[in-house]
Amino acid sequence: MSPLDQLMKHLAKLPGLGPRSARRMVLHLLKRREAAMLPLIEAMTRAAQDVKGCGVCGNLGGSDPCEICRDHGRDRSLICVVEDVADLWALERSHAYRGLYHVLGGTLSALEGIRPDDLHIEKLVERVKLNETKEIILALNATVEGQATSHYVAERLSTTGVSISRLAHGLPVGGELDYLDDGTLAAAMQARRKTG
Repeated sequence: MSPLDQLMKHLAKLPGLGPRSARRMVLHLLKRREAAMLPLIEAMTRAAQDVKGCGVCGNLGGSDPCEICRDHGRDRSLICVVEDVADLWALERSHAYRGLYHVLGGTLSALEGIRPDDLHIEKLVERVKLNETKEIILALNATVEGQATSHYVAERLSTTGVSISRLAHGLPVGGELDYLDDGTLAAAMQARRKTG
C-alpha cells in the first residue's frame, strides 16, 4: 500500500470522516506541507508524548493532576459527573460551572457488555468519601444508557449523604415545539416548574 493510501486509510477512520473527506484532507495537507502538514505532524507527536490522563478526575491534559483539579479557585464541594472527556470540555466551554469533574469513561450498556466495573464509578465513590464533596451533579447524556448509569451512580452514592442532582432536560433555548422530538417534549413537560 502506498504512503498516500495508508494516510487516507488512517484519516478515514477518524470520526466524521469517510474516504472522500480523507482524500480531500490528504490533498490539502500535501499541497501545503510546510504550512499545514509539518506543523500538524509536530503537534500530533507532542500530544502523543505529552498528554496524560488525570489520575483524579480522568481529564486529559499536560499534567497529572490536571489544571482543573489543581485550581484552588474552583468549588471543591461540587463534582460534575460526565460520560467522556468531550462532555467535560463542552461544559468548560460554557463557563457555567466552576466545580470539579469526574469522567466515568462511558455508560453502562448490556448490549456492549459494559458493566459497572468497566467504568470509574468506584473511584467516584472513594472521592466522595475522602473529600469535602457536598453535591454530585450527574451530567450524563439523556439516552437509555445515560439514564441507567445515572440511576446506578445515584444508588451507589446513596449511603454517602452527598446531595445528588441532574442536569435539566427539555426544550433548548430558541427551540420551536414543532421541530422537537417526542422524547424531548415529554422530558420538558415532566421537568416543568412554576414561574414567578
